[in-house]
Amino acid sequence: MDRRARWGIVLEGLAYALLWQTRFWERSPEAWRLRLSTVFFALATLLSWTSARALGRQWRLDAGLNPDHELVTSGPYRIVRHPIYSSMFCLLLGTGFIIAPVPLLLLSALIFLVGTEIRVRIEDTLLASRFAEQFKAYRRTVWAYIPFLR
Repeated sequence: MDRRARWGIVLEGLAYALLWQTRFWERSPEAWRLRLSTVFFALATLLSWTSARALGRQWRLDAGLNPDHELVTSGPYRIVRHPIYSSMFCLLLGTGFIIAPVPLLLLSALIFLVGTEIRVRIEDTLLASRFAEQFKAYRRTVWAYIPFLR
């Protein structure tokens, strides 16, 4: 277990909290924002449900490995190595497009990505230490949490 990954959670939480720092209730979002938010919410829902199901008992809040840990590469894990973070990012974007001005959404997204990078790097290191070549091959062929980014 690597408790340093908790700093990533703190930054991800801060990113979500930043979105709510405006008087969003005083204005109605434009139609394009609602449509984009709907897409991101649908992606977040799909990814979170399928990811949690595929991960099963391997899921942990803290970055760490169970004694009988298995490398999950099925379901959404065929597309991205960390689909739960992908779903959280989609949720952030879906929420942000409805309630936040674009500059605040961009700042929030940046903070979220920094926090997620902390967690992904620590988790990838732990997985590489346990699964060595199998994980290296998986990492070479599957994106981290945003398609087209390794």
